[in-house]
Amino acid sequence: MLKIVEFKKEYVKDAISIWNDIVEDGIAFPQKEALDEKSGTEFFNSQSFTGIAIDTDSNEVVGLYILHPNNVGRCGHISNASYAVKKSKRGMHIGEFLVKDCLAKAKEIGFKILQFNAVVATNTSALKLYAKLGFTQLGIIPNGFLMKDGTYEDIIPHYIEL
Repeated sequence: MLKIVEFKKEYVKDAISIWNDIVEDGIAFPQKEALDEKSGTEFFNSQSFTGIAIDTDSNEVVGLYILHPNNVGRCGHISNASYAVKKSKRGMHIGEFLVKDCLAKAKEIGFKILQFNAVVATNTSALKLYAKLGFTQLGIIPNGFLMKDGTYEDIIPHYIEL
């Protein structure tokens, strides 16, 4: 069974390990720099909410999400999020659990929309999940993402009303 808890410093090592795996893969997150304990703590604490997914049977951190405004002022009601699942736990519907919790948390915080700016076109598992959960695709931005290998891939923005 999974539960989501709010990020605390005690989770930083697990959280940065999971996050950095995705950054280092270079095929999904826009960041290029890995987090360390100091920058990770600052990064996860700077979000509107950072949810840590814990397997309650093993007490293992298996994933996380960050939730924050997508913009400011008159567009501040639109949120943005990123999701990370531990490599050894992928394919076990943890991502779906994270997204569903994030949708509820975003609404609870007062956001009206959740928008993804840059879903990489080759991230087929994310694309399938977002379609399943009712997100709307907003077209394609050709060559919008620089892959780790130096090639460019299309990105597909998405949104859902909360």
